[in-house]
Amino acid sequence: MAGRFRPPTPTTRTTFRGGHTPVPPPPNAPLDPGSAPEPDPVPGLHLDLGLTLGPLRRGPADPTFRVTPDGSVWRASRTPEGPGTIRLAAVRDGVPAAEAWGPGATWLLDNAPALLGAEDDPAAFVPRHKLVLASLRRRPGLRLTRTGLVLESLIPTILEQKVTATEAYASWRQLVRTFGEPAPGPAPEGMYVMPDARSWTRIPSWEWHRANVDGKRSATIVRAARVAARLEEAVLMDPPAARRRLELIPGIGPWTSAETIQRSNGAPDEVTTGDLHLPGIVGWALAGDRAADDEAMLDLLAPYAGQRHRAVRLILLSGRVPPRRAPRMAPGDITRI
Repeated sequence: MAGRFRPPTPTTRTTFRGGHTPVPPPPNAPLDPGSAPEPDPVPGLHLDLGLTLGPLRRGPADPTFRVTPDGSVWRASRTPEGPGTIRLAAVRDGVPAAEAWGPGATWLLDNAPALLGAEDDPAAFVPRHKLVLASLRRRPGLRLTRTGLVLESLIPTILEQKVTATEAYASWRQLVRTFGEPAPGPAPEGMYVMPDARSWTRIPSWEWHRANVDGKRSATIVRAARVAARLEEAVLMDPPAARRRLELIPGIGPWTSAETIQRSNGAPDEVTTGDLHLPGIVGWALAGDRAADDEAMLDLLAPYAGQRHRAVRLILLSGRVPPRRAPRMAPGDITRI
């Protein structure tokens, strides 16, 4: 009986990476549309908004993502039709509803079901380890999101290359606030839509420096932004082909392409390789092997073929990590140079 009352896993760096974004329980009332379009319910889908949309949040102060006390999740996006803001909330026994503003409002509402995991098939997942099973049972509302937007996930992922998450989140925040635009509609104060592709290519070198972004990462972002239309076509491809399309850009490798396609395409089997910590976390959780490398991690995840990304998410959300033996990586700061 005691297991039924086990407290929830606390939010840590590891669970945050797994998508753990706490969302307050919503009041049992419909959205107030105000001057916005009527709420657009997504029928038959019961889910945990925080777990489903959590991977899209780039740090606790992400200007494109906000959770409000009424249980709503707000996102500001650059859609093919222009900037837009969408508000998502669980109403009527957990069934989600959405409303949106701005030139991209219609696009956001049309794609809201996929964003909320309507194209995901959690029933295809079969847990093979006790830890994964326990994590799954604690999170029955987990769905894999599909944003349908490549650049939106690619640019912050490039910023996360070879630096600490704290550094990358701060860089993303500064660049979006400086070169983006305020989110349309009655969005919470301080929300911004990220710059369009052309604006990314026109950021001066000194502004990259002020945002603590080195020349290698800034050059990769500029190269990607210059062929943004071709990269956005990847959302219509199967995940392996989509990753190959992204990796044609110098500076984008398997780590970056996987982290991007997991979000943009809702890919349940794409595993992040080349990560400093992930193999050890997976190895420790499934086999007690903190020294696992990518090859060992992939061997351990083999029973989850077709659903390996979901398995990794559940492992991260379990919060089980090997004991630390060394200090955390110290954040760097090139702005003082």
